[in-house]
Amino acid sequence: MDQNRWLDLIALVPLLPACGALLNGLLGRKFFSRGAVHAIAIGTVALAFLLSLLAAFALLQLPPAERHFEQSLFTWFETGPVRGPGATGASFEIDWGYQLDPLSALMILVVTGVGLLIHIYSIGYMAHDPSPQRFFCYLNLFMFAMLTLVLANNYMLMFLGWEGVGLCSYLLIGFWFHKKSAADAGKKAFVVNRIGDFGFMLGAMLIFATFGSFDYTEVLGRAPEVLGAAPGVATAIGLLLFVGACGKSAQLPLYVWLPDAMEGPTPVSALIHAATMVTAGVYMVARSAVIYLLSPTAMLTVLLIGAATALFAATIGLVQNDIKRVLAYSTVSQLGYMFVACGAGLFAAGIFHLMTHAFFKALLFLGAGSVIHGMHEEQDLRRMGGLKRHMPWTWGVMGVACLAIAGIPGLAGFFSKDSILAAAFAGHTDYHKLAWAIGFLTAGLTAFYMFRLFFMTFYGAERFDHHKPHPHESPWVMIGPLLILALGSVVAGYVGVPHFLGGHFSVGEFLEPAILGEALPAELRPELHLSAQVEWILTIATTLWALLMIGLALRFYVNKPERAAALAARFPALHRLLLDKYRVDELYDATIVNPYKATCTGLWKFDDWVVDGTLVGFTSWATKRLSGLSILFDGGFVDGLVNLVGYLCRLGGRGLRRAQTGLVQNYALAVVFGLVALAGFYLFWS
Repeated sequence: MDQNRWLDLIALVPLLPACGALLNGLLGRKFFSRGAVHAIAIGTVALAFLLSLLAAFALLQLPPAERHFEQSLFTWFETGPVRGPGATGASFEIDWGYQLDPLSALMILVVTGVGLLIHIYSIGYMAHDPSPQRFFCYLNLFMFAMLTLVLANNYMLMFLGWEGVGLCSYLLIGFWFHKKSAADAGKKAFVVNRIGDFGFMLGAMLIFATFGSFDYTEVLGRAPEVLGAAPGVATAIGLLLFVGACGKSAQLPLYVWLPDAMEGPTPVSALIHAATMVTAGVYMVARSAVIYLLSPTAMLTVLLIGAATALFAATIGLVQNDIKRVLAYSTVSQLGYMFVACGAGLFAAGIFHLMTHAFFKALLFLGAGSVIHGMHEEQDLRRMGGLKRHMPWTWGVMGVACLAIAGIPGLAGFFSKDSILAAAFAGHTDYHKLAWAIGFLTAGLTAFYMFRLFFMTFYGAERFDHHKPHPHESPWVMIGPLLILALGSVVAGYVGVPHFLGGHFSVGEFLEPAILGEALPAELRPELHLSAQVEWILTIATTLWALLMIGLALRFYVNKPERAAALAARFPALHRLLLDKYRVDELYDATIVNPYKATCTGLWKFDDWVVDGTLVGFTSWATKRLSGLSILFDGGFVDGLVNLVGYLCRLGGRGLRRAQTGLVQNYALAVVFGLVALAGFYLFWS
């Protein structure tokens, strides 16, 4: 087959996981064995990964200016003539169409490649779960939604994928719905993301009102002309879209759902944190880079929110004791780094870190899952220790992942994280220097808390209960994906070796045409250049800082572990504040959640407030009458109407049930009566 023909098959990339979800969801429980369920789920994702590889390779063979392929499958919906400032007056339609360019090609490789390894790992991790068909149906559906999001050629189809990953995260976080904590975490993720999604919807509506289209080519191609004369509109669109990104990618103030998402199975955590859900916001901002570059205010907001989130989450990660929650706050922090890159104007660096982060964060979560599996569902770091002897393979791959995320030279995280810090340092404002300083500080904190996790898990005294079954290494179906991810955590960064280190191919050069497009004027294209000497100094400083913090973690948690307890005792208020995650959830409950619930309850049953004395002295005749009317309408009319429908259905069911006697002669008699009635009807009316 001609290489370019592989591009024509791009629609199969999201379609294959969708077929897997349908087969396992509809037929898996009754007709498929556990092995068949695994084969369908993994086979469809494996084929999607293979097609992604072939399509990306075909795209790479084209000249840089021609690396853009669109495929319209069908008209999704259409309307009459569109009117508005940016409209042409023509009838409006939205296609279900896919777009493959360097940005979407890289994303589908990450989603399908890392997602495939997580699917394979899940065979071992979920081996004893009674509902494999439901689990793998949700995983495949998650893949379909994310692939639709990144391949979409317009904002409306992106939003469909956006909502799809939100739905799947709800289903998978609450997969073990019999646990109240898991069910609550799923609902929390769903509700918090709806807040962000509202911002995305408003931003998309403003895009349509301005351009009369949702199509990327139309919107981003005309953005410099249309928004160049209206910077306020560019700022409004950028900020509204970023609200959506803060929800999906867990940035301040909408990050609170992500740590609680650890209640789901560990493969779900890996999929959400590494390949799907949380990367959606970063991708959306990078895809809309032209709009952001037209608004310095929006760019500055992205920069500062990303930097603040990176530091905020890193400080919480310093003291958490649940192995998965440490990794959750690490993800929030690393996503902040990606937004720092976008806010500094080097969007390609943010996507580069997204790619490398997918490898070592998936490795960290699946490695943590191996620890939890070997420790018989134990997640508390304080009840581990000395596991290197019991789980040597898991120890090795977790060590590689921790070195990668700490930014140690030669591993993937080193290249991508340093490119972000260099981009921030090269900025021309004090805000950029502040973002660099925060990023530099966060890099050291990251190295410290990740090796705190590593040392508390694998070194020191064995703190687990020796009366329970001893820890054991995971099966090879789980170790195999870990080894592949470990390899990726080492080599993935070499696609972006900077020129001052002798690199000749940069992932940024590959991504830039797709991110910035052709219509953006030269004066708006970010120029972030540092001398080789400055880059060397920054790299050496960051590396020494990370090594120093690793050494500090070694001293506190291996050589002299009593020092850590002594330090916590010396600053008890600060330690408790970090352990309680700055009490942000409690603040939200007190200022938003509880007042909202009280208002809803009051609107439903206003007289309870009066009886309880909450509204002291407010018991006038009018208030009582208003209370009675409220109860009469809501509790009497609305609830009564719903209850009436249910009662009539039950009443009709009782009557029909009596007619079902099971006696053939009764049914024959009813047929005779029916024929007589029909004959009489026609004779009478004729």
